[in-house]
Amino acid sequence: MPDAVAPPAAPARSFLRGAADLGRGFGFWSRRPGVMALGLIPAAIVGLVLLGGLITLVAFLPQIVDALTPFADRWPDLWADVVRIAAGTALLGAAIVLVAVSFTALTLMVGEPFYDRIWRAAEADLGGAVPASESGFWRSVGDAIGLVARGLLAALIAALVGLVPVVGGVLGSVTAVSLTGWLLADELTSRALAARGVQAAGRRRLRRAHRARFLGFGVATQLCFLVPLGAVVVMPAAVAGSTRLVRTVLADRD
Repeated sequence: MPDAVAPPAAPARSFLRGAADLGRGFGFWSRRPGVMALGLIPAAIVGLVLLGGLITLVAFLPQIVDALTPFADRWPDLWADVVRIAAGTALLGAAIVLVAVSFTALTLMVGEPFYDRIWRAAEADLGGAVPASESGFWRSVGDAIGLVARGLLAALIAALVGLVPVVGGVLGSVTAVSLTGWLLADELTSRALAARGVQAAGRRRLRRAHRARFLGFGVATQLCFLVPLGAVVVMPAAVAGSTRLVRTVLADRD
């Protein structure tokens, strides 16, 4: 396909259109409830495992922070508390980034047959021929490893930003949601793009050209993940919504 891309809309409008793509993904629940329900199974299994890990981290967070900041024991209480709160916030923010990215990677890997069916159903519902997909279990494993590796880097960046005194909590949270949203959009749209012969370099160019829209989709997905049980319910809709996002973006560039 040609490398040229059409000029994207205004960033704010594109961002909202990306979030709306996720919303339209939920519409597939009413049209293909049986296929969509299949996506709940792997999401629930992975979600329970990762939620248990996150709860364990929260339970032991004070002890972990104390172990990481022994130098603050000799400081005045005020400054020791500031440093430890910043460290705890940074650790928690980094953990949330890693959990969100790991959840997506592991769920797509474990549920490859289910999400492939959802993708095909979404493609058929949107009209036109369903492109041949080369996805499979081992490719999903490779994608999962790559996504988790990038998630570790994003978690480290969010943790470092979170260490900024006073405003670190807010800045770290914004950084975490933005970086995670971008990674989620990248991973969720890769199947539909790869099936159309758009290679990695072409996918990067396309995402950069429509950065706000991809980010809007990813951030909306990430925020839904933060709602209790949201990640389980959202995953099938995210797969369907990412398919629509790819179809409309590619139609704009043709």
